[in-house]
Amino acid sequence: MHKPVTAFILLLVLGACKSNKGGSKNAVIKPYPVIALTPQNAVINSDYPATIMGIQNIEIRPKIDGYVEAIYIDEGATVKKGQLLFKINAPQYEQNVNTAEANIKIAVADVNAAQMQVNKVKPLVEKDIVSAYELESAAYTLQSKQAALAQAQAALNNAKTNLSYTLITSPADGVVGLLPYKIGSLVSSTTANPLTTVSDITQIYAYFSINERQGLDFFLASKGATMQEKLATLPPVTLVLANGTILPRKGRVETASGLINPQTGAINMRATFDNPDGLVRSGSSAIVRVPRTVDTALLIPQKATYQIQGKLFVYVVDADNKVRSVDIGSNASAAGQSFVVQQGVKAGDKIVVDGISNLREDLVIQPRMVNADSLYKSL
Repeated sequence: MHKPVTAFILLLVLGACKSNKGGSKNAVIKPYPVIALTPQNAVINSDYPATIMGIQNIEIRPKIDGYVEAIYIDEGATVKKGQLLFKINAPQYEQNVNTAEANIKIAVADVNAAQMQVNKVKPLVEKDIVSAYELESAAYTLQSKQAALAQAQAALNNAKTNLSYTLITSPADGVVGLLPYKIGSLVSSTTANPLTTVSDITQIYAYFSINERQGLDFFLASKGATMQEKLATLPPVTLVLANGTILPRKGRVETASGLINPQTGAINMRATFDNPDGLVRSGSSAIVRVPRTVDTALLIPQKATYQIQGKLFVYVVDADNKVRSVDIGSNASAAGQSFVVQQGVKAGDKIVVDGISNLREDLVIQPRMVNADSLYKSL
């Protein structure tokens, strides 16, 4: 009675096994976009944090002691060369001018009196009424009074110069910085902080540093016998501002320090940019972007990579259409939306460029070849 039931169960099991085998054979192999790596010309951008300074940052300091009587400008104001900035209250300098002018009058009177004495004695000597000694004495007295007049004139000039120091003007066109001292503050030439600063920012300097390895790469790759010749071969550089805005005017790297900082191992560089509208202020932070052209570079789209513990990986497709993950290192350089790689892959290798989150080691895929040139242009 149980034999028909047992036979029926065996038929069901065999049918299920056959169905599973058929399902395995008919598993769907999904298509993935794949490119064959070919050498490309690429521009690699290297970004360096930079500090911005105007071509002139002039500290405005008083040359005399006194109280701040007037402030004619405000913080952030644009000023012209010779424009009045401050007035220092120092009445003693006005008094010194008045005293010097009075001394001039006395000295002039003394010279005139001495000249009259010479004029008086001279004919008497000619008539042998008085000795020549009297004339010589009068002449020496005249010379002494003339010297005293010259000395008084110098004292007046010095007094006027000191008085002029009570009016402080801008030594250059530029932008006014902070005003730490207010009206009534006592200031002097030895005061710790300047009255303000005037920054000429029509041109700006961007100071940045490169490490020793980057410096060696630059020196070896650049043409020219001297440092200036090598710097002259560098392409124009870009300034990226703190908000990500790119300054519309390109700059040039003009100087490199002759010494490597022993503490940091850095080489200091300076790039110059035109800044006629004053958009970038002295003291700003920015990024100097230095481009470098690489011939026959292997480019991998960034979306084709994934990262584990700081290393980049891609999926390479082998001859059996199986994918395997390949380490392309941690020193790949960015070039737009791609990485320039120097290890792990070679020209002719096929890599998956999209959908990599669904892949796993040794998964069989259906490669859908994509034109590499078209892909790079679309990035």
